[in-house]
Amino acid sequence: MTATIKVGVIMDPIADIAYKKDSTLGMLWAAADRNWQLFYLEQPDLYLDNGRAYGLMAPLQVYRDASHWYELGERQARPLADLDVILMRKDPPVDQEFLDATHLLGFAEREGVLVVNPTTALRQCNEKLYAQCFPQCLPPSVVSCNEAVLRAFHAEHHDVIYKPLDGMGGTGIFRVGEDGRNLGAVIEQLTQGGKRQIMVQRYLPEISAGDTRILLIDGEPVPYGLARIPSAGEVRGNLAAGGRGVARDLTERDLWLVEQVKGSIKEQGLIFVGLDVIGDYITEINVTSPTCLREIDDQKGTDIAGQLMDAIEKRLTRA
Repeated sequence: MTATIKVGVIMDPIADIAYKKDSTLGMLWAAADRNWQLFYLEQPDLYLDNGRAYGLMAPLQVYRDASHWYELGERQARPLADLDVILMRKDPPVDQEFLDATHLLGFAEREGVLVVNPTTALRQCNEKLYAQCFPQCLPPSVVSCNEAVLRAFHAEHHDVIYKPLDGMGGTGIFRVGEDGRNLGAVIEQLTQGGKRQIMVQRYLPEISAGDTRILLIDGEPVPYGLARIPSAGEVRGNLAAGGRGVARDLTERDLWLVEQVKGSIKEQGLIFVGLDVIGDYITEINVTSPTCLREIDDQKGTDIAGQLMDAIEKRLTRA
């Protein structure tokens, strides 16, 4: 494309991000390196006016400076169709506000704006449930809100992980061992008394070697994954839960898992995806705001955000 690409980013407050590791900031740096124009929005800034999508957006400058990483210009109401691409980088939970935002962004898509990731996929591909489409890649798993079903899974597998369907960063995850201690309380709390569906999976002891994030751009894997190794006494490798990130080469099994899912990922139009892998199994497929690119770049000298911007530019050129 010859004209400057205009990029909108929808994210959590930029003033509150973790400068050293925030993946969205890395993406914004990569876009700025290409002299693309950046515009900043938060989720409540989206609105419809007579059936057309608008945003209260501020021109954004980003810097590689830990004490001053951004500047915002004056916020103005503009049609989202003024943008070429919108990075939807609002972190989960995928709650009603998030879903409403995807519907509003859908109006911009109809006017030709590229939303990364596409709004239909953001709604359809729940990060826990989407993985269930590939049972050959999963540890034994059940999704239910029924206490008897959830108890039966524990009785069969003895050491299991219970987790909500809409969490992130390891929040709300419980391990229940063979003694079944607090099993009833865990089920009651997570299902809200039998009203909310949750997931239970067999505990994978391979978590001690790390929960690996594998990043895919247009369905193709980055050659390194980030093994997020739990801190002492933890069962969660998530960096937000205190895990330590170590970049490693992908294994043959990792590449096999990628091959199982990449066709569907491409079919859904997903441009940037994160697979969570423990041992031989996928546990989640992250599509909302996958992270860990900065850690891999720092350790391996890659430019994952740059690769993503190249993929976005190719999509815009084909449009």
